Amino acid sequence: MSLSFRSAVLMLALSACGWAQAQKGETVKVAWIDPLSGLMAPVGSNQLKSFQFLADKFSQNNPAGVKFEVIGIDNKLSPAESLNALKSAMDQGVRYITQGNGSSVAGALIDAINKHNERNPGKEVIYLNHSAVDPDFTNSKCSYWHFRFDADTSMKMEAMSSFMKDLPEIKKIYLLNQNYSHGHQVAKYAKETIGRKRPDIQFVGEDLHPLAQVRDFAPYIAKIKASGADTVITGNWGSDLALLIKAANEGGFNGKFFTYYTGVTGTPTALGKGGEGRVYQIAYNHYNMGGQMAQWMKEFQTKYKDDFYTGSAIHIFNYLGEAMAKAQSTDPVKVAAAMHGLKLKSFNGEVEMRKLDHQLQQTLFMSVWQKADKKFPYNPENTGMTLVPVKTFEPYISSTPTSCQMKTP
Repeated sequence: MSLSFRSAVLMLALSACGWAQAQKGETVKVAWIDPLSGLMAPVGSNQLKSFQFLADKFSQNNPAGVKFEVIGIDNKLSPAESLNALKSAMDQGVRYITQGNGSSVAGALIDAINKHNERNPGKEVIYLNHSAVDPDFTNSKCSYWHFRFDADTSMKMEAMSSFMKDLPEIKKIYLLNQNYSHGHQVAKYAKETIGRKRPDIQFVGEDLHPLAQVRDFAPYIAKIKASGADTVITGNWGSDLALLIKAANEGGFNGKFFTYYTGVTGTPTALGKGGEGRVYQIAYNHYNMGGQMAQWMKEFQTKYKDDFYTGSAIHIFNYLGEAMAKAQSTDPVKVAAAMHGLKLKSFNGEVEMRKLDHQLQQTLFMSVWQKADKKFPYNPENTGMTLVPVKTFEPYISSTPTSCQMKTP
């Protein structure tokens, strides 16, 4: 080997080594775009604190050795405001975006990020979806740049209906949901899955209401009672679920509620002891997970006098750290490639970012609202109550097929 060639090889090796180590201590900015005003502000405020809390935790320990910084931007739950927020973040050089409250917002972000990445090679952006669960985002509208860390509506309903089919007391169901894509999908998949597994169950009513605008759900509760329903299925979240539960308690509706978001800000307080044993939640976590999750929840509660429930944020920081270490880079193009199909251990077991559609495959839990005790001690919003796990659904049970035709750059 000639001296000049050996020198060139050595220089290249040292350069690569230095480049690989350049990420150590590098600050990775993540723009959080969700509501901090309006009726859903309490949910947004909780989740922003959750992301910032975890950014600090993962900055102290992640395999890539990077630091995370979360920049919160209020989108007022508006797609138009969210696009302005996206532009503002990108203008500041932010390459990682997270959002989750409202699939209408998520759809606008996916489209905008697709167009930006196509038109601006070298300045690509990744969208880390923490809670927007419209199945279309990992089917007909799937994108290489979109990664969903929550389970989508169809996955949750697959698990929920598997649980409900074994409850003979359920005979008549009322569907009450928010009038946007998520609410429509909850109603659609409820009818499909329950119709397949328990064709004897009747759907005796269906309503859609404006998102984050209704302040009094008493008229809806009156309709539910008049229908003779013994069970309500709702994908409502935030104030729309808290106020619904409050109206049910005040209106004397004693049937079951099957929900996606009982654990979210405001709903525990609205429930109090009134929903004991009859309000259920299907989700990828619950209040009594144990382990590292329990420790972080305790710290979060002490620091903020609030409850941590957005576990998908843990998935996000886990994946960013692992993928950046694997890629030896914080470049979104290399990180996206590393996350594509990546399996790792998380708080709810082994998870996998499915290559076909970038939908995280994970364990789901059915839990029910009951009194907190020594076995299940976590006490949200000082209610003396908690969500107790009653059924675990391994990833293969809730996994649903995809029609995604992923366009890989």
